[in-house]
Amino acid sequence: MATHRSYALWSYCGRRWSRVMRCCRLPGFRSSWPRGPLGVRHLSQEKQATETHFGFETVSEEEKGDKVYHVFESVAKKYDVMNDMMSLGIHRIWKDMLVWKMHPFPGTQLLDVAGGTGDIAFRFLNYVQAQHKGKLKRQLRAQQNLSWEEIARKYQNEEDPLGGSRVVVCDINKEMLKIGKQKAGAQGHKAGLAWVLGDAEELPFDDDKFDVYTIAFGIRNVTHIDQALQEAHRVLKPGGRFLCLEFSQVNNPLVSRLYDLYSFQVIPVLGEVIAGDWKSYQYLVESIRQFPSQEEFKEMIQDAGFEKVTYESLTSGIVAIHSGFKL
Repeated sequence: MATHRSYALWSYCGRRWSRVMRCCRLPGFRSSWPRGPLGVRHLSQEKQATETHFGFETVSEEEKGDKVYHVFESVAKKYDVMNDMMSLGIHRIWKDMLVWKMHPFPGTQLLDVAGGTGDIAFRFLNYVQAQHKGKLKRQLRAQQNLSWEEIARKYQNEEDPLGGSRVVVCDINKEMLKIGKQKAGAQGHKAGLAWVLGDAEELPFDDDKFDVYTIAFGIRNVTHIDQALQEAHRVLKPGGRFLCLEFSQVNNPLVSRLYDLYSFQVIPVLGEVIAGDWKSYQYLVESIRQFPSQEEFKEMIQDAGFEKVTYESLTSGIVAIHSGFKL
């Protein structure tokens, strides 16, 4: 019990100290970092050699980064199929709900981190395109005296069907980005979409650049979650919104028991049968259990500087959507 209390006190003090240090940053400190063209910063080569978890295994932080990279490199080709199999297709509803909660408007600049296969990006593009078309229809309906030729001309002259919206998909894994690009081509997504190889802990973007930051089923795989949250805060514009969809803590005892049974006894078997990879899916199941609860993660988001932080548990808490604003 004493050990648990000491750990809790140490974690609490650590979060408060990180908040103090962020408030005491010197003006221009970040701008003095080496940058490449287009304001892209080079990734740091220095990583503190301390221990962390990889699922239920204790490893060095550097080792975790390598192991996580190889997990997603291994599962990339079967990633979408396995998502459907593991969640019985429910992950599609969860992702739809994330975009509905975002409620993007034409002109929104979105950064989707750990979004390699493009699920959130494609939903975003479809949503803003539908919004923009609806706006155009309403404008045309309001103009009662337009001829058929004038209406047709307005549709033909429509240069940007997204109304200025753009999404950047940022992922640390080349294979995941490769699959995402292939899906984009197959689904006809070209305009308003960019793919960037980058680390969530050191995003290769300038400050105050995006309206919305999303990360879906990715943040639990990050070595330093607090650092990733600080980077999310940095790249968002004032008034920008952070949205995270992630596995969380089940709040129904019966569902929890069934969920554990399914997770540990079925999912790794599916991974072996469909993707030929038992170990990667064993890690994914274990990583879910290591992720903070809804309330704990809410505190971490607040410690990163976000305000008006809320969350919504879905499917008895199997997943949760956390939201916060940079004010």
